[in-house]
Amino acid sequence: MRLYTRTGDDGTTQLMGPTRVPKDHPRVAAYGAVDELNAWLGYVIAMGMPAPWAERLVGIQRDLFVIGSHLALDPAVADRGPPLPPPAAARIPTLEAWIDESEAAVGPVRAFLLPGGHPLGALLHVARTVCRRAERAVVTLHRQEPVPPWILAYLNRLSDLLFTLARWVNAAYGVPEQPWIPEHGASEP
Repeated sequence: MRLYTRTGDDGTTQLMGPTRVPKDHPRVAAYGAVDELNAWLGYVIAMGMPAPWAERLVGIQRDLFVIGSHLALDPAVADRGPPLPPPAAARIPTLEAWIDESEAAVGPVRAFLLPGGHPLGALLHVARTVCRRAERAVVTLHRQEPVPPWILAYLNRLSDLLFTLARWVNAAYGVPEQPWIPEHGASEP
């Protein structure tokens, strides 16, 4: 089987089922944003995320494939379509425990923080913003077609985890956090 099919040359793609939709359909945007998030997490891992977090992020990548498959399922065949992997809903308490674990190591947030720090911390901040975009894309889809609520909860927790994990990385590598300090009276460029 070839990678290219030429069927998408007209700007459409096929969901998991018989329906073809435009490539900018909210369903495609939602699973595409989740796929992009997965790629960013792969980049974080490849750049040397320390244990045990690298292994945990691989587990999250697997969860994101599950989420993507649920989002890519054609609603026209959802009740009789292809079997999907089980929902990753059971992992939400695990994400919460990891948030608590990493936050306990760095302490509570006392100010708005500028994204950055150690290169891994900065990458985690990028992944966090991509996660928030994926969450927004799923919300947009959910306004048109029902989305399993566990997907929204998972993405919401994951963005919180990525934030606390960026803080943990910066602390682990001895890079201080940069609080946002508004400049009063600063002129516009």
